[in-house]
Amino acid sequence: MRVPLSWLREYVDVPAEATPEDVLAALVSVGFEEEDVHRFELSGPIVVGEVKEFTPEPQSNGKTIRWCQVDVGTENGGVRGIVCGAGNFFEGDKVVVTLPGSVLPGPFPIAARKTYGHVSDGMIASAKELGLGSEHSGILRLIDLGIDAPVGTDAIALLGLDDLAVEINVTPDRGYALSLRGVAREYSHATGADFRDPGLGHDGAAGRTPSGFPITVADQAPIRGRKGATEFVARIVRDVDPSRPTPPWMITRLSLAGIRSLGVLIDITNYVMLELGQPIHGYDLDRLQGGITVRRAEQGEKLETLDGQVRTLDSEDLLITDESGPIGLAGVMGGGPTEMSDATRNVLIEAATFDQVSIARTARRHKLPSEASRRFERGVDPLVPYVAAERVASLMVELAGGTLDTELGGSLGSSYRREAITLPAGFVPGLIGVEYTDDEIVSALRLIGCTVEERDGGWSVTAPSWRHDLSDKWTLAEEVARIEGYDRIPSVLPTPPSGRGLTAAQQGRRRVANALAAAGFVETPSFPFTTEEQNALHGSPSGDPLPSVKLANPLDGLAPFLRRSLVPALLQVAHRNVSRGIVDLALFETGTVFLPKPGVRYGTSSVPPLAVRPDAATLTALDASIPPQRRHVAVLLTGHTVAKQPGQPAVAADLAAAVDAVRVLTAAAGLDVELVQAQRAALHPGRTARVLAAGTDIGYVGELLPVVAAAADLPGRVLVAELDLDAMLELAHARVVAASLSGFPAATQDVSLTLPIDVAAGAVRAALLEGGAPLLEGARLVDDYRGPGLAEGTKSLTFALRFRAEDRTLTAAEATAAKLAGVAVAAERFGAAIRD
Repeated sequence: MRVPLSWLREYVDVPAEATPEDVLAALVSVGFEEEDVHRFELSGPIVVGEVKEFTPEPQSNGKTIRWCQVDVGTENGGVRGIVCGAGNFFEGDKVVVTLPGSVLPGPFPIAARKTYGHVSDGMIASAKELGLGSEHSGILRLIDLGIDAPVGTDAIALLGLDDLAVEINVTPDRGYALSLRGVAREYSHATGADFRDPGLGHDGAAGRTPSGFPITVADQAPIRGRKGATEFVARIVRDVDPSRPTPPWMITRLSLAGIRSLGVLIDITNYVMLELGQPIHGYDLDRLQGGITVRRAEQGEKLETLDGQVRTLDSEDLLITDESGPIGLAGVMGGGPTEMSDATRNVLIEAATFDQVSIARTARRHKLPSEASRRFERGVDPLVPYVAAERVASLMVELAGGTLDTELGGSLGSSYRREAITLPAGFVPGLIGVEYTDDEIVSALRLIGCTVEERDGGWSVTAPSWRHDLSDKWTLAEEVARIEGYDRIPSVLPTPPSGRGLTAAQQGRRRVANALAAAGFVETPSFPFTTEEQNALHGSPSGDPLPSVKLANPLDGLAPFLRRSLVPALLQVAHRNVSRGIVDLALFETGTVFLPKPGVRYGTSSVPPLAVRPDAATLTALDASIPPQRRHVAVLLTGHTVAKQPGQPAVAADLAAAVDAVRVLTAAAGLDVELVQAQRAALHPGRTARVLAAGTDIGYVGELLPVVAAAADLPGRVLVAELDLDAMLELAHARVVAASLSGFPAATQDVSLTLPIDVAAGAVRAALLEGGAPLLEGARLVDDYRGPGLAEGTKSLTFALRFRAEDRTLTAAEATAAKLAGVAVAAERFGAAIRD
């Protein structure tokens, strides 16, 4: 929310010497977040000038410029010659002149310069050049703004361009602060300054019977027990002149508040919305057909909104209609056929109270956020519509020359009541941890507008109409803490109870993440949303589609599925970095994947109430509605693992580097793994392996197919691995092994075996270990030879063997016997023979 200070001072006594930082500090003390300070980025001398005469001078490029003589006052050099390309002014007009040395928004410094054969000693400014709006077709004539000021007057002060605004972040529960009324009240709470409420006067509607323009609220089937509209006030202003200029003070305030000027009628409705927090909509009365009816849409009904889009409506959407059909999405955006325009002469003003949930759902459904929906979905003061309608009407009479009808249209909703909240004595100090006195509690609640009465040793508290967030004793306690000052709440470090800490799974996940980070990988968390195609390619070994969870209301319509794999997100991160010149990447992510069972429908249509804890049956049903989720860890490598440097050539990322990453993270989890050649749809068939731990398949590692890497816009080789982190930690937890250390030395021997070329080295190693047990404690592949000296279709594998006994030093003969026993098993299974 942007708050112009001149506007704020109308409702609360802000000291003249207060800086924007002082105002922000005061608002921060009552719970708002400081955002920024906004001002018109210009500086003088910028003055009022009078056009004495001008000479049109056609140019060779077809353009005609005017060589003007402009009087800017004796103190500013008298009459100056200025070149101007606009043609919308006349002799005797008063204009805004930016003299040499001034700076316009941009920044755009002004200096005397030669152009079109003349030295232009300044510039005659347009509204856009001054930051007053988007109009740039001609220069700004003060007569169009209803201003007649002496020549030489400071135009910055005259037009209110010396004003500035502070910006605060308003949380969703404090929608009342999306108005000058709300912010002024909060500044008063923070500083004790006198507050003048511009929202008073709703009692003026009391006793007045709605008549005149017919309004019908026909919401007979409220959604979820909530009526769409509880208040609808209509006022009619006739014979307005939409061509009248919006006053400069209103334009500057709207501009500082982040809203551009769109003509006096629309500007007035926006101004009152910012002032009171009540969205206002104006209709061209002459375009309405019959009375107004507020109703729900029929499924598939159409409406063209003010942005020119034709929207297909949902049966939950709340509509403003007349006899022709829909003319607006209630609380969100009006319709095109009845909008106010330059031809409008009679205006119907709408100020209503719409249901928060209904407006929020409609705005999201149609992806149509607006200033109105932003306020309605947070809740507006139900007692302010009459005041707002009267305020808009009076400004239209004052600024657009209209005449207000005496009759009042709509339903007044005068029966509005808030339920009282019981606040027990001692509850606030017990919750907040500060010994507030009873007087401090009562004073704080009354300060924010609550009605407080003593009752049964405590208080009965009725919250004000604009505070929808005050619904129970806990929110009242929070308000007492806020008003009395958060600095009174002590900082006490809680003592953790003994016997608690991270679970074994949490510790394991941290070890894995820390190990990868220590190995040079960068963690890149991502959203769990993807496409069905990516789920099939990376979430299925065969590449065929497997069941995936599709979200009913996705954040991104192009990625509505929950992921089955972490790899697509890593590919997106890699592409983003490569496109920005970072081509050597080592990335990892730990996160949840969603693996629904075939034929099972997940999700629930019923949400239990929030006020009570669900029973065991409800919790079981909710758990069953959630698809199975597993935590995975994935890595991606591309580019170089070692950069080129003096004495060191670059080392490209390859399958060995990916395998090393797998061994790093599995070792951190406490697992020994082996690799078995495998195939996956997205990976190179000769450079892909399954990762096994204790015989269990826990994931894969491999190189992406070039076509898959190219589809992700990644050059060169891309290596990936993805493992089931939950399964890893479960296996590690199940196999707690405390091995003893032998005090006897190991004996080492090598063995080279010839065998068919299609036999996996891992299978041969397992056979050697099995046959050489218990003396053979380790076997490591050191060479894989295929070439001259070997028979066609065979290869030679060399293993380094390590032997050890727990009770003695082995002899060479014992080690040889164990080696030959292992070779015998390999020979039986694979036809292996010792290579000569």
